Amino acid sequence: MQFSYRGKDQRGNVQNGTLAAPSAEAAASELMRRGITPLTIREQQVRASLADRLNALPLFQKKVSLDELIVFCRQMHALTKAGIPLIRTMRGLAETSRSPVLAGVLEDVTSRLEGGTTMATAMQAHPRVFSELFVAMIHVGENTGMLDDAFKRLSEILELERDTKRRLKQAMRYPTFVVVALLSALMVVNFLVIPKFAAVFNKLGADLPFLTQVLVGTSDFLIGYWYLALFAVASAGLALRQWKQTEAGRMTWDRYKMRTPIIGPLLELITLSRFARNLATMLTAGMPVTHALSVVSDATDNAWIASHIRDMRTGIERGETLLRTARNSEMFTPLILQMIAVGEETGSVDEMLNNVADFYDEDVDFGLKRLAESIEPILIVAMGVLVLILALGVFLPIWDLGAAALGQG
Repeated sequence: MQFSYRGKDQRGNVQNGTLAAPSAEAAASELMRRGITPLTIREQQVRASLADRLNALPLFQKKVSLDELIVFCRQMHALTKAGIPLIRTMRGLAETSRSPVLAGVLEDVTSRLEGGTTMATAMQAHPRVFSELFVAMIHVGENTGMLDDAFKRLSEILELERDTKRRLKQAMRYPTFVVVALLSALMVVNFLVIPKFAAVFNKLGADLPFLTQVLVGTSDFLIGYWYLALFAVASAGLALRQWKQTEAGRMTWDRYKMRTPIIGPLLELITLSRFARNLATMLTAGMPVTHALSVVSDATDNAWIASHIRDMRTGIERGETLLRTARNSEMFTPLILQMIAVGEETGSVDEMLNNVADFYDEDVDFGLKRLAESIEPILIVAMGVLVLILALGVFLPIWDLGAAALGQG
């Protein structure tokens, strides 16, 4: 927002001008920082352009990437460890950030800090940028006086999440390319190849085999009603997206997503690895186990596993041990349960959970390396079946016509 101000500097001279700030309080704080005592601050009604209005919509707003958050956490760790004042640090990072979205968020957080709120509370006002886990770690760091250590741990957690996403994308690159190429080939065949053959068969007046009739009928439908098919696909995708945003829909989707062949068990391992490592980080920071489980469940991106984590918290609140609640959740293998039992007996649950996360990470690495190899045979079989259907549908009538011509001759 843009504000016009009138104030006096340190010499008593009247100063007038304009200032960009997220709020009137933030504008007053900025003027005081410049040595100007504000007398009046008024918001200017700036007429936004069409581009600005579109950028203000949630659909067109850019998100803060993991790389930008990692760089921010590293910078905050180094600057807070060096003893630089927090408000000065935040304002400097806001001015030097390459991301306009992150810069605006940091400006607002700085303004809230100048208003007397804590950093965790200020960050909680931006849930699209700072997750529940992020806010909880900052809250613990502020209360224990180890804010620099909190930012260091957050950077490590975000780096692991980024590396996992990169490996998953890399493993899915080849299957995605094959599927896109296959769909493109099917569109070319249906829109260009089959109509040519259908015209030839119609001129000859031959009786077409059933498979050829199916291919010709599919091609005619796509050519004549492609817009209806596109509308149906888009409507189905939108309906699925809206259903997934409901509590019951998200729970069902996340539950059956983990039962998908090949990719489902891998997604479950990734989610459990994040759960174990995040819980270990919370416990190492000194957070009570029930509060830690609550924070980790909110930070888990799988609603089905998050519900099990909340059940574990409820069990611990009833007086049960972590081992018993973990066994009742049926999420962990006997080996993992044994490691948790050792951690409870030795008082080093956080260390054992880190070992559990390392164990899961090894399985994830192996699964990612084998992912493309597991999907490749399925893709080859699917391509073979489609090529066989197309070949039989096109060449069967040609063979029939050839046989009929030979019989007449």
